[in-house]
Amino acid sequence: MRAYQKLFGGLSLLSTLVLAGCGGFSNEPQMQAAAAPLPAHPQAHPQAASQQPMQNVAPMAGRISQYQLDAGDELRVIVFGQENLSGTFRVDDSGAITMPLLPPLGVRGLSTAQTKTSIEQALSQTLLRNPNVSVEVSRFRPFFILGQVNSPGQYPFVSGMTVETAVAIAGGYTYRANTSRARITRTASNEFKAETNALVMPGDTIFIRERFF
Repeated sequence: MRAYQKLFGGLSLLSTLVLAGCGGFSNEPQMQAAAAPLPAHPQAHPQAASQQPMQNVAPMAGRISQYQLDAGDELRVIVFGQENLSGTFRVDDSGAITMPLLPPLGVRGLSTAQTKTSIEQALSQTLLRNPNVSVEVSRFRPFFILGQVNSPGQYPFVSGMTVETAVAIAGGYTYRANTSRARITRTASNEFKAETNALVMPGDTIFIRERFF
């Protein structure tokens, strides 16, 4: 009887050890998997992608600051403390503006900063001591679009517009148009080919060519 009990007890102990060993073996991979670091995601973070520099974006504000005035532009001139001298003045066909109590003042080819200086000099010589003047373009001169568009002609300029925008304003391309490039005449001595995303400046003449095939 005692021998049977010893045998039964030995078998029970052996079974317990085997089960414990199996349990330890099955839990070890799970713990290792849980402790393993997650692999890095191959895709870049969305915020990092949004911080990439934009391509083909021209500094429009810088171009306007160097913009040269010509006939058709309208200027808002403020002479501080002198409401009777302030107002909106159009650059006439001779390239001049006419302000109260001043002779016509030529501004063609000048920037707004140069025009401000010119007006201050004219006022200081005739009417005021140390005048303070502000000059800005209230309306830019129109642009022209010709060639293979549905409604060629003269249109008001919109800041930031591109060749593609100008074509849309002119009713779109004709079926014979070359839709990949245009020719822009900016001044008498400045004519160049441009992509459709090129910025348009006031007074530009855009010509859309006919495609060859």
